[in-house]
Amino acid sequence: MGGVKAPSESTSRRMRATGQRDTAPELALRSAVHGRGLRYRVDHRPLPQCRRRADLVFSAARVAVFLDGCFWHCCPEHMTWPVANAAWWRDKIEGNRRRDHETDAILDAAGWVALRVWEHDDPEAAAERIAEQVRGRLAAVP
Repeated sequence: MGGVKAPSESTSRRMRATGQRDTAPELALRSAVHGRGLRYRVDHRPLPQCRRRADLVFSAARVAVFLDGCFWHCCPEHMTWPVANAAWWRDKIEGNRRRDHETDAILDAAGWVALRVWEHDDPEAAAERIAEQVRGRLAAVP
């Protein structure tokens, strides 16, 4: 991120300490999806050749679910841009958004569906949307 100062050491320490999986929104979504009788892989690469990991992967249906945090993925409803070190954060978050779009395109080209769920979405409603997509794709398989 050429020439732009990285966050302070205390911010870096906080970022490293923040869990990347098994967060409260993730656990709620997994519980709601599991309650609909669906089984999935957690924190898994949908495509072996692609380093990106999805939060939930339904291999047979070729559905990858990403539970996106409002801050890290620039939620249009909740995102507020940091004032301190603003250029560094803008580069970081815009990079996340570009990678999300690229991941969706890679999966689409391979015949997968990438579903994006915001951390603030109702887990029951999101689980229903996921279940419809997974069941619909499984029903279409000959």
